[in-house]
Amino acid sequence: MKVKDIPLITCFEISNFIFQNRLLMLIFEIMKKILAIMAAAVTVFISCAPKSVELLNGKNLEGWSFIVDGDVDPGEVFYVEDGCAVISGAPFGYMYTDKEYSSYDLEVEYAWIGSGTNSGVFLNIGNKSKPFPECVECNLKVGGAGTFVLLGGASVKEYKLPEDGIMPKFPRIDQVNEPSEKPDGEWNLVKAEVRDGHIKVYVNGVLQNECTDLRTSGNIGLQSEGGPVKFRSVRITETE
Repeated sequence: MKVKDIPLITCFEISNFIFQNRLLMLIFEIMKKILAIMAAAVTVFISCAPKSVELLNGKNLEGWSFIVDGDVDPGEVFYVEDGCAVISGAPFGYMYTDKEYSSYDLEVEYAWIGSGTNSGVFLNIGNKSKPFPECVECNLKVGGAGTFVLLGGASVKEYKLPEDGIMPKFPRIDQVNEPSEKPDGEWNLVKAEVRDGHIKVYVNGVLQNECTDLRTSGNIGLQSEGGPVKFRSVRITETE
């Protein structure tokens, strides 16, 4: 090969090559910084997102208090068996969270032991009287899960007096859809969306009721009434 056949690299080509490489390095550094910022944003989002808390530990009933009608040991009515909270159904009573809540999503999984009877999830508990507290009960009675029962003087905006104008002992707001419960022995999921007194309840994914409680916060409870029932999960996600 003759010397004259060897291509000559001009100063311009060298400068252009260096420029392109520097540009690539600059783009690379910018992309690294963008990815670092995105990773930090995701970390902050995850840390700030609402966290779900299981209120039943499967071992004992720590974090709950108990009220039972009559002179009966609460331990005979409320106890843990096979990882589930079991409620005997007799006598009347309820277990309630030690903590109060105001805005949250609540998911309760329950199943009847034997033939289905009656129980309830108490929301926005105020005065803890015996055997029924002041609260909005999401009734779990067979065929009526999702019905609201106003206990202990609880009041909601949507309730209307009967035609005779007399307030019944247990005012109720019937469920808005056909019963969506599963057969006895199978697990049901009740979801309550509570936002400062506004309550929406779903039973196995079906909207069954909605109301606006004049109370905006309170404890959460599980009722003893009718017959044995078990709860394998009571999970809460506070929304503020």
